[in-house]
Amino acid sequence: MRSIFLALALMFSASPAFSASELIMFTSPACTWCDLWEEEVGIIYEKTDEGRNLPVRRVNIHDARPSGLKKVKTVMFTPTFVLLNNGNEIGRITGYPGEDHFWGLMNELIVKMDVSIQGCRLAQQLAQCHATPTSAIKTC
Repeated sequence: MRSIFLALALMFSASPAFSASELIMFTSPACTWCDLWEEEVGIIYEKTDEGRNLPVRRVNIHDARPSGLKKVKTVMFTPTFVLLNNGNEIGRITGYPGEDHFWGLMNELIVKMDVSIQGCRLAQQLAQCHATPTSAIKTC
């Protein structure tokens, strides 16, 4: 499964849409599962292809929501990992089910992101051909 992601990561690493993507980790100071994620995954995350292509930004669930995250739906539990592409939520992982499950769920989100990016490109192509209103581009 990870080899599929690595191929996708390499394929999209030069793509402007992919570079505008990030992983938001909603956390809290008393979150034991957040600490476990940091110990098992967080210490290596930025060294992985996922981490280089989808940098993680940690946000305290109790703090005011940063303005760039206003489109993210309500987060109730920590940790919650939200994959964003151009400010739009692609999907999320609620909780930390362990290292192996985390990487598998990340792979599913990345595949979902790929489908979203492909749909966005199609909307842009249609708009250029005047097959749909140019406002479709703004939704991507």
